[in-house]
Amino acid sequence: MTEPGASVSRGEDEAELRTAIADARRVVVKVGSSSISSAENGVDTMRLAGLVRALADAHDAGRDIVLVSSGAIAAGMSPLGLARRPRDLAHQQAAAAVGQGLLMERYAELFAARGLLAGQLLLTVEDITRQASYRNASRTLGTLLRMGAVPIVNENDTVATGEIRFGDNDRLAALVAQVVRADALVMLSDVDALYTGHPDEPDSERVGYVADVDALTVDTHRSGAAGVGTGGMATKVQAAQIATSSGIPVLLTDAASAGRALVGSTGTVFAPVDHRRPRRLMWLAYASQSRGRLALDAGAVRALTAGKASLLAAGVTGVSGDFLVGDPVELVGPDGEVVARGLVNFSSEELPGMLGRSSGELAAELGAQYEREVVHRDMLVLMHHDHAD
Repeated sequence: MTEPGASVSRGEDEAELRTAIADARRVVVKVGSSSISSAENGVDTMRLAGLVRALADAHDAGRDIVLVSSGAIAAGMSPLGLARRPRDLAHQQAAAAVGQGLLMERYAELFAARGLLAGQLLLTVEDITRQASYRNASRTLGTLLRMGAVPIVNENDTVATGEIRFGDNDRLAALVAQVVRADALVMLSDVDALYTGHPDEPDSERVGYVADVDALTVDTHRSGAAGVGTGGMATKVQAAQIATSSGIPVLLTDAASAGRALVGSTGTVFAPVDHRRPRRLMWLAYASQSRGRLALDAGAVRALTAGKASLLAAGVTGVSGDFLVGDPVELVGPDGEVVARGLVNFSSEELPGMLGRSSGELAAELGAQYEREVVHRDMLVLMHHDHAD
């Protein structure tokens, strides 16, 4: 049974969070394809104008705005005579190649009408999985903001080497929020809030406040309805998890409510964790690309999760991948779940001969340098298992 003061406390927490978003000086705003375009007509100038108006108003009020915008593929579909979003990579990239220029041209014109300069950054998740590229992206975005420009970030769909997955821009937005040290992340879609089920179902309830995204249990499987995207609410909840674990509050609502979103007065708000993880650990958890996997026994999993210990060779049962000393690797439990990610102290060539052996035994046989941890506790981050696919 809920304590008498619980609902009051929850209401106060939500009000405080909405005020924090309204007061946020640096905001990353993400908008999806279906919010600014359609399969039939490409980019919707009226919707785009409404979005830019809200962003420009916030900028004029002294706030730093970074826009992460999907829509390149959608913008290129109509000019190429494509009625639906193409499934194959070649046609997706062709549409993106045509559409990115058209999309950026519209943004540039609309921001220029408000006396603002827009700067384009095309990134992929892989571009910020390497620390050198991560730092460079941070410098570029920071310089644009200091010069008063509005950075517009999109996934570089035209050169992606793997399948272009809608939802990457949701995760990309959360990572960009980390990169620029944002005070808030606003995610705009075609749904006005998070619901307990499909928004069109009568028994679905609107969720106004999420205190702990890791404990969230809602049906987030909803595909885009405009024929221009393949993502759903699951990727947005995942992005909220990434941002909130970085100490960044998140607001989710529809693009038509962008102005109200920027003052925190609509949509669903997600509370950040109490203690922001060190930036190095956030990079390791979400922005780094794993180079391999280490399989752990149950004892090692307990030591990492409950005892906050380092990983020793004695607890490693298997090695996969091709990695060097210092590369990021995933630490996987007996059930196949990723328990943690960490920077490994041995290469994939060295580790197989060390499995299951004690540090003392390894030192006696191979030398003192083999007595060190496989992954030191200061160089690993435990992973939360979210509900998104």
